[in-house]
Amino acid sequence: MIGTLKAEEASQLQLVEREDVDDEEDLFEAIDKLISAGINAGDVKKLQDAGIYTCNGLMMHTKKNLTGIKGLSEAKVDKICEAAEKIVNFGYITGSDALLKRKSVIRITTGSQALDELLGGGIETSAITEAFGEFRSGKTQLAHTLCVSTQLPTNMRGGNGKVAYIDTEGTFRPDRVIPIAERFGMDPGAVLDNIVYARAYTYEHQYNLLLGLAAKMSEEPFRLLIVDSVIALFRVDFTGRGELAERQQKLAQMLSRLTKIAEEFNVAVYMTNQGSTFDQSGLPLYYKCRTRDIIADPGGGVFISDPKKPAGGHVLAHAATIRLMFRKGKGEQRVCKVFDAPNLPEAEAISFDYNSRGYCRCKGLGLEVFIDQQWQQLQSDRSK
Repeated sequence: MIGTLKAEEASQLQLVEREDVDDEEDLFEAIDKLISAGINAGDVKKLQDAGIYTCNGLMMHTKKNLTGIKGLSEAKVDKICEAAEKIVNFGYITGSDALLKRKSVIRITTGSQALDELLGGGIETSAITEAFGEFRSGKTQLAHTLCVSTQLPTNMRGGNGKVAYIDTEGTFRPDRVIPIAERFGMDPGAVLDNIVYARAYTYEHQYNLLLGLAAKMSEEPFRLLIVDSVIALFRVDFTGRGELAERQQKLAQMLSRLTKIAEEFNVAVYMTNQGSTFDQSGLPLYYKCRTRDIIADPGGGVFISDPKKPAGGHVLAHAATIRLMFRKGKGEQRVCKVFDAPNLPEAEAISFDYNSRGYCRCKGLGLEVFIDQQWQQLQSDRSK
C-alpha cells in the first residue's frame, strides 16, 4: 500500500504509484468489502458519496450521523454497522497488540537533526502535531520542508508518501518548495506533483475539503496532511462572545475529523495555530481584567506574563497530540519547545534556522550530511 521511491536516470527520487508497490498489509479495509458481506452496492455508494471510503472510517461515525445520509434508514445502518464490525476490530486489544500496532507509525524528518531529536525522530503519523507561535516564527517554513521530506524513503527518515496541503491564509509558495527539493536530491516537478493543494476561504469550505480527502487517501499513498492555519477562518467567521460557544463546537467537529483522518489512513497531521489574547477557556483577557477575574489564567498567575497563548482554548488543546511552541531567536534563529506531548518530556527550547535554500539547518552533523551518505549508498547499491 505504501509507495516507494526510486532513482531516475537523472539521479533524482520519484514517488512510485500504489500499484507498483510490494504487497504489504493494509492499514484500513476498503468500504467495498461490505458488498461481499451482504450490503447492497447502492448503499455502499451512498456511504462513499458522504465521504466514507473505509470500514475503519465507517466505525468512527455515530449511527445518528449515518442515518442522516439520504437513503439510509435505521435498519440499514444497523445492518451496515454489524457487517463492518465483522471486518474490522474496534473492540479491546492487549497492550502487546497495541505496541505492535504502534510499529506502523512513521516519523518524518523535519530537516533539522536537533529538532528531530527533540521530537523523538520527527513528526509522527497517526497523530496531530500543532505548531503555535507569533508570526514569522517558522511554522509555515517547517510546513514547506515537510512537503518535501515526507516524500523521502523511510530509510532516509521520510514518510514515503504524498502530501495534502489546506491553506487558509494564502501562504503556500510552490517556488519555496523547489530549492528544498533540489537540496534533498529530488525532482522539484515530481515533488510538486505529489502535493495536492487547496485554498480554503471559510470554515465550512475548510471542513468540506477534509471530507473530500478520504477518497484520495483511500486510493493513493498519502503520509502528511498540513492545515495552515487551523484557527484563522474560525476567528473571521465567528465574532464576539455570543458566537464563542458555536465556534468552539464547530472547531471541535473539525478537529475530530482531523483525528479520524490521522488514525484511519496513518497520516501525520501538521497544523499551525495562531497566538491569542484569550485564556484557555476562550475568555478574552481584557474581559477578565474588567471583571477583576485576573487570576483565572493558570499560566500567568495574578499577572498575565505571556499573552502569546495558542488560540482555540481547551478544545484545540485536547485535540492536539503534540503541541510545539515556536518563537523568534537571535537573528534567523528560531526556538522550538515541546509544550505538551504524551510520550515526550516538556523539553527546553532548541534553536534552528532556515538558510537561503529554504530548509532547516542546525550546527553539527545535520540532516544534509545524512542525506548525502544515504544517497551515495543508494547509488552504490544500484550500480552493483
